[in-house]
Amino acid sequence: MAKARWLLLVLVVLAGLLQYHFWYGRGNSGEVKMLENQVAHQKRENEGLRQRNDALAAEVEDLKSGEAAVEERARSELGMIKPGEKFYRVVETPQPAAPSDNAPAP
Repeated sequence: MAKARWLLLVLVVLAGLLQYHFWYGRGNSGEVKMLENQVAHQKRENEGLRQRNDALAAEVEDLKSGEAAVEERARSELGMIKPGEKFYRVVETPQPAAPSDNAPAP
């Protein structure tokens, strides 16, 4: 009977030590949760960067292989035109200001 009490006491102390290490020791549950949050944040950031890299890679591939993309950039950013084309600039004339109600009549 005395051996059973000692065994029970040893088991209770071991369980207490394990609980202490679980809650307060190195690698405790709070630290694990914090690290899991950091990993989730890094995964989200990596996914955003991966999408940006994919878009840039697609643009580079388009510029390397497609003449249309190069032509579009030359037209929009550099104002270039093809030989034989005519360039027209449309300039809108400003509308005359409407007379205000407070102005004296002539």
